[in-house]
Parts: sequence; C-alpha cells; structure tokens
Amino acid sequence: MAASAKRKTSLTLDIEALEAAKELKINVSSVAEAALINAIAEARRKRWLAENTGAFAAQSDWHERHGHPLADIITSHVGTSWSP
Repeated sequence: MAASAKRKTSLTLDIEALEAAKELKINVSSVAEAALINAIAEARRKRWLAENTGAFAAQSDWHERHGHPLADIITSHVGTSWSP
C-alpha cells in the first residue's frame, strides 16, 4: 500500500480525552484521520441520497402505478419498490 501525502494541521481537542489517548498510546492522528474519512463518506452518501430523492420517489410512484417490471421473478421479501 502506497503512503499518501500528509499535511500538518491543528486540532482543538478535549484535554481529558487527549490525555487518556496519550496514556493508552492511541495514535490521535490516525484516529482523527479515520474519523474524518468516515465523516466524508457519510456526508457524500447523504448528499447523494438528497440529490436523488426525486428519482427514488418517481421510481416508487411508477412502480405503484404500473407494478414492478420484474415482479414475476422477484423473490425478495422487501416488496416491489426500493426506497432509501
């Protein structure tokens, strides 16, 4: 795995949490980076869902009016239409 470029930054953290992390030898930079990567992924997921809500609603509406085009072969218990 190739190392990614890094940039120093400054964070303001709760002093007790920071002291506990130091005592437990927790790499704060690694934890912060992992949390940031997860937060970015979650924000992108939420944005994508928000941007596509209209399409999901239109698809669901179409399925309600016309039925699912593959209804005769669907064996899933989740129903005939997908929603986020």
